[in-house]
Amino acid sequence: MRSTRALRYYEEQGLLESDRTPAGYRLYEPGAVRRVRNIRELLSCGFTVNDVKSFLAYLDADLPDVFSFSPACADSYGVGAQRVAELEERIAILTRLRDSLVHRMPWLAAPDDSTDEQAA
Repeated sequence: MRSTRALRYYEEQGLLESDRTPAGYRLYEPGAVRRVRNIRELLSCGFTVNDVKSFLAYLDADLPDVFSFSPACADSYGVGAQRVAELEERIAILTRLRDSLVHRMPWLAAPDDSTDEQAA
């Protein structure tokens, strides 16, 4: 997604705000760079735009590498827990599909490292 299009989309979704010049150009606060970086980071971690909305209170500060639990943040952490559960379910489905395919076509299995060592 192009940057200008992404910024407009974030505004439409309520994640970002801007003012307008008399000519209609958007003006962003200096902290908007950090906010956009945080939005993109959360999206790259697998969160949806709706998920990111639950982190609005934290988007204007540097996101920590590791979040510590705080009861005040329980809703945001619940969103994270839900996303992890959904990813684990998708991983399990994909693993079953891969295993089924490899069972039917065993030559597609990744070579075992121990086989390479034995051949050497």
